[in-house]
Amino acid sequence: MKTSWRSASLVASAAVVLALTTACGQDGGGATGSQNVGATAAPGDVGDIGAGAGDGIGNGSAKPQGSASAPEPAGKLSVSTNAEIGELVTDGAGHTLYRFDADTAKPPKTTCENDCATAWPPVAADDALAGEGIDKALLGEVTRPDGTKQLTIGGWPAYRYAKDAAAGDAKGQGVGGKWFALAADGKKAKAADQAGLSTREDPKLGEIVVDKNGMTVYRFMKDEAWPKPVSACTGACLEKWPVVAPVEANDTKGVEKKGLMSFTRPDGAAQQTIDCWPIYTFAGDKEAGDTNGQGVGGTWYAVKPDGKPVGAPKK
Repeated sequence: MKTSWRSASLVASAAVVLALTTACGQDGGGATGSQNVGATAAPGDVGDIGAGAGDGIGNGSAKPQGSASAPEPAGKLSVSTNAEIGELVTDGAGHTLYRFDADTAKPPKTTCENDCATAWPPVAADDALAGEGIDKALLGEVTRPDGTKQLTIGGWPAYRYAKDAAAGDAKGQGVGGKWFALAADGKKAKAADQAGLSTREDPKLGEIVVDKNGMTVYRFMKDEAWPKPVSACTGACLEKWPVVAPVEANDTKGVEKKGLMSFTRPDGAAQQTIDCWPIYTFAGDKEAGDTNGQGVGGTWYAVKPDGKPVGAPKK
């Protein structure tokens, strides 16, 4: 994998960090290791984790793309590129195909039946054709318990996800920690290593910062940045809003480096900042691309590349 932004030498990294460790509010950013003396967030400010939860098995409202008893035809398979997942296999209608960790490839075996097969419709093997980027030799089939033939890729039984309503959707990626988009060789689709902090274009929020896993990064409006970072999220608040661990300056992409620093919290943990503002992720965001923390309690907001909160009311 190419990780060009990680290739700077340790000497260069040290120089960058040194340049950023002046006091917050100055051109060079804030001092690493400044202490947090903030108060605990008040009850009700931390939000509800419920949004975005669920394992995707039998709890969706979307109409399934097939059924457990009659797998939907695959059509001409091809390889598509997803910005967050990388290259993955799609069917003739452009729907993402998935594999299930509870299944096996050698020998091919499917374990997703009944309600599971409603949420994850099996892909029929009968009319599957190898399109561009697909090796015909890796296509096969497995007989399901109901006697139908299910497509396999590299030995892995192939499924769709009922919540993928439109071509190109990949909402099933990582669901339950067991469902993953299929790569053309049957392995799990995986994008190149992502920077520790980078940005993505959200259709509603615009350009926002995400962590190395693609999870949205947030700011707490009760925090402070100057003259030093102060986090007002402690105790139970941290269970819902985990801190973002320190990131090297050369392990970022698209994020402004002024005020990009870390500080030490009272509990001894180190936390990353952008423009000297402490940053967090949200436990209610279950998949990369989720923004369930946006606006929670009127105090939590996604972060722009310059550290400013997205959509926060002006003071």
